[in-house]
Amino acid sequence: MIKFVVNGNEAYSEQPADTPLLWVIREELGLTGTKFGCGIAQCGACTVHINGNPVRSCSMPVSAAQGKRITTIEGLSPAADHQLQKAWIAEQVQCGYCQSGQIMQAAALLAKNKKPTREQIVRHMDGNICRCGTYPRIVRAIERPAKEA
Repeated sequence: MIKFVVNGNEAYSEQPADTPLLWVIREELGLTGTKFGCGIAQCGACTVHINGNPVRSCSMPVSAAQGKRITTIEGLSPAADHQLQKAWIAEQVQCGYCQSGQIMQAAALLAKNKKPTREQIVRHMDGNICRCGTYPRIVRAIERPAKEA
């Protein structure tokens, strides 16, 4: 049995050790905000935080979560009022599918750097693919809380 904490709650899985964490999060725990995009850690739709660091849950085996703290989009802000969630709405980037991964990637940046430059934002977000091409809006959404910090 693999034990870990998800969004502040103890969790466990009896899935085979090589089962992708993404499937445990979505299917076993019912937290469907984390999305499947590519299955090879290239698009970022499945991004969650492990002990505060952004990781691609589609390629991480559940066994690697043993004893770790996992935060999904649902745990970023229980009331869905995180500064980035509000900024996403204000900048109209809430198109859908990839955005939870985008927000989780951005939240990790702002947790470490409250006032990143535009270049730092672009570099940090590189690797998170937006199928709709809303990259300028995503950058503006990340800049909003950075300007307020």
